[in-house]
Amino acid sequence: MTTGSRRVQTPHACPHSVIHGPLRAALASALAVAVILASLLAAQPAHAAHAIAQYGEPKYPAGFKHFDYVNPDAPKGGTLVLANPSRLTSFDKFNPFTLRGNPAPGLEMMFESLTTGSSDEVASAYGLLADDIAVAPDGLSVTFHINPRARFSNGDPVTADDVKFSLDTLKSPQAAPQYASIFGEIKRAVVVDPQTVRFEFRDRNRELPLLAGSMPVFSRKWGMKPDGSRIPFDQLAFEKPIASGPYLIESYDNGRTITFQRDPNYWGADLPVRVGMNNFEHIVYKLYADSTARLEAFKAGEYDALVEYIARNWVRRDVGKKFDSGELIKREFPQHNGTGMQGFILNTRRPLFQDVRVRKALDLALDFQWLNRQLFFNQYTRIDSYFANTEWQAKGLPSPGELALLEPYRSQLDPAVFGPMPKQPDTDPPGSLRANLLQARDLLQQAGWVYRDGALRNAKGEPFRFEILDDAGSASSMEPIIATFTRNLQKLGITATFRTADFAVYQKRLDAFDFDVTTIRMPDVQVPGSEQVNRYGSKAADTPGSDNAIGVKSPAVDAVLDALVHAQTREQLTDAAHALDRLLMHGYYVVPHWYSGTHRVAFKRGLAWPKTLPLYYGAEGWITSMWWYEDPQARAQTSPADKQPKP
Repeated sequence: MTTGSRRVQTPHACPHSVIHGPLRAALASALAVAVILASLLAAQPAHAAHAIAQYGEPKYPAGFKHFDYVNPDAPKGGTLVLANPSRLTSFDKFNPFTLRGNPAPGLEMMFESLTTGSSDEVASAYGLLADDIAVAPDGLSVTFHINPRARFSNGDPVTADDVKFSLDTLKSPQAAPQYASIFGEIKRAVVVDPQTVRFEFRDRNRELPLLAGSMPVFSRKWGMKPDGSRIPFDQLAFEKPIASGPYLIESYDNGRTITFQRDPNYWGADLPVRVGMNNFEHIVYKLYADSTARLEAFKAGEYDALVEYIARNWVRRDVGKKFDSGELIKREFPQHNGTGMQGFILNTRRPLFQDVRVRKALDLALDFQWLNRQLFFNQYTRIDSYFANTEWQAKGLPSPGELALLEPYRSQLDPAVFGPMPKQPDTDPPGSLRANLLQARDLLQQAGWVYRDGALRNAKGEPFRFEILDDAGSASSMEPIIATFTRNLQKLGITATFRTADFAVYQKRLDAFDFDVTTIRMPDVQVPGSEQVNRYGSKAADTPGSDNAIGVKSPAVDAVLDALVHAQTREQLTDAAHALDRLLMHGYYVVPHWYSGTHRVAFKRGLAWPKTLPLYYGAEGWITSMWWYEDPQARAQTSPADKQPKP
């Protein structure tokens, strides 16, 4: 489950995002015990648990000191300078929760939630703003007690009213529409008292208590003018957020540079879920115009760490005197994340892509084995599932549980759905690109597309042509891949053109679903949940700005999604996830790309990290939250903020 991230546009050629759900409450068997318990709960706020888990029990017990994968003795201080963590090349707002505009990088360091997950287990949530959590026996609500120490950056205490305000705002039309979808099953937030808030649910769903806990919380005073009037939430631009996180905005410049300072009054530094974290005094982001400029700036020493997504760069360009001398270091860190889905997204709102045979033919035209040998130095594995590298990946024939979900829709589905999972095309001997293209030609012919007069044409004589849209910042890395793909398509008589746009224009077109084909990475999740509804649900397909860029509208998919979010056992969740994977893969909505089992990181000498690695983590967030400088004073350079005009 991901609440703060919309679909992710892959920064480079390869992809590389914690998940929540409810704890089953234990019921008393004796009536007398139940009566006593009820009276106690009525008399005082429940202190039920320091953490909850979607299934089973949390890994860390009450009273734990810190997570296993942090260094509790990490030195504090120094300035960490980073480049664009995504394709974003400029920003024009500090509000990450609205649709219009581009938010500054790093804003997630300002916002906290009632709970937080750990990075070495799945589907657990530990108190952050909340100091205890009580899930109702019927699973239809969860109550959080807010830590009395919790403070916003302006010094105000975090209250239940602020939590309710945050939920109501995020579900309102003023926020990006994804939030109304993500939190749609939360009926309301009820203020029990100033430090206690109860979330009530529309239905029983084991994920919802954790989903509620993961909601970002901000102050009711954010956007409040001195005269008491309020700036509408969707018009907040450079008004600094009033939130409770460990970092504050110190300065920014021209939408290209932003400096965060660690809050000297941060209230939660000694919480078990924060010990060993947030070690840098300042974190600076510099945004470069494209990937080439970003790489050259790193080699010139302009920033401190680079997460490398391009295999070619890692092997051939991330080299030089500074690497030879040890001033710059390259390391590969293993990770166990699900891959997410990355690939060429086919917009099925376009008539051209509404026939599954056409979509399958396009998949056959991508020669991954050639790309892996010639461009990727054999560093990647082909994605063959929406949940690859996890237990949620469907394999073989449908299980009885999957069949129970799929059978009611058999008449609407391709019979292949009830067979083995599809295999991605292979061109290694005895396979070949020629054989794949011949199969693609037959599929296209069945769909009414025949080669004549120099092009593949339909019955009306219209040529088969489409545009692949990408943002200008990633063009240099994607261009050779797209050139290879389009060359193969030409052999079928298909014309595909490559068009780039400034990131802001590109994002606007994606939000409006105004594209034929583009490259997108759906963020990985360790346990699929309600975020899948926003990605593949029929309602989201008609909601501008939603994550359903593909335009999936399928009653069978909707039914499986409903079963997934309402699963009461791990077995039910497994069956629903497998059935969803099966439907999506047989739908050929995406020409899948590839993934790596490691994070490739280049960094300046002097940076350090904990000896124990997390299991499930993103490299950028791991660096900002858990790394440190071995000698902070050596990196306590003059903050760039001192050289910039104060906003």
